[in-house]
Amino acid sequence: HGLALDKVITKRLIRDCGVPTPNFRVLRRETDSTGDLRYPMVVKPRHEYNSFGLHLVREPAQLRQAVEVIVTQYAQDALVEEYIEGREIWAPLLGNGVPEVLPLVEQDFGDRGTRLMTWEAKFLSGGPHMICPAQIGSKLETMLRDMSVATFRACECRDFARVDFRIDCSGQPFVLEINSMPRIEIGSSSVVAATTAGHSFPSLVNRILDVAYARYFSDRHPSGSRS
Repeated sequence: HGLALDKVITKRLIRDCGVPTPNFRVLRRETDSTGDLRYPMVVKPRHEYNSFGLHLVREPAQLRQAVEVIVTQYAQDALVEEYIEGREIWAPLLGNGVPEVLPLVEQDFGDRGTRLMTWEAKFLSGGPHMICPAQIGSKLETMLRDMSVATFRACECRDFARVDFRIDCSGQPFVLEINSMPRIEIGSSSVVAATTAGHSFPSLVNRILDVAYARYFSDRHPSGSRS
C-alpha cells in the first residue's frame, strides 16, 4: 500500500519495467518549472486517493493555483502529468503470482464536459456509466491485461488491486495509477467486473480471502504444510 499510495514511486516503478505512463514532473513550489510537459495537465497530490485534490489545468495561471492548493492544503508535493485525452478503462486483478485479470471496465463519460475521474465525478454526480466488459479489440485487451499484471508486480501488490488506464486517440494505452485497495461494494467497478466473470458478491469476497489465506500461509510454510 505504501508503494501504491506514492504516485511518484508508482510511476517510476512501472516506467522502469517498460510500462507507458504519462510524462510527469514533481512540483514543490508554484514557481517550479514543468519543463517540456504539454498542456492540458493533471495536477494531483502525491500521496492521496479517491481523486482528492485532482485538477485539470490548461494554462500557467491555473497550474500555479492548483500547485499552491496541494502544497498548502495537503502539505505535500504536487504530481503534474500530461493529460491523456481518450477512453478510460480499469482492470481489476485478483490473486498472486500470475493474478487473474477480471473483465475490463470502461468509464463512459457520455457528454460530460470534463472527462476526468475527479472526486466530485465519483461521489457527487453518481459517477460515469460503466461498460463491462469494455468494448475493445482483442489486441488492445491483451495489451491492457499484460500491462496491468506488470504494474501489479512492479508495485508488489497482493491479493487484489485495480489498474487504471487511458487510451489515447492513436490507441496507445497509458497506466494512470494502481489502486491497491479498490472499493469492494455493490456497484463498484471490481464487483461489476467480478459479476461479469460469474462471481456473486459473497463468492468474490470469499475468493479474496482464499488467495490472501494461501499467500499468507505459503509465505510461512515453504513446504506447503499448514498447522
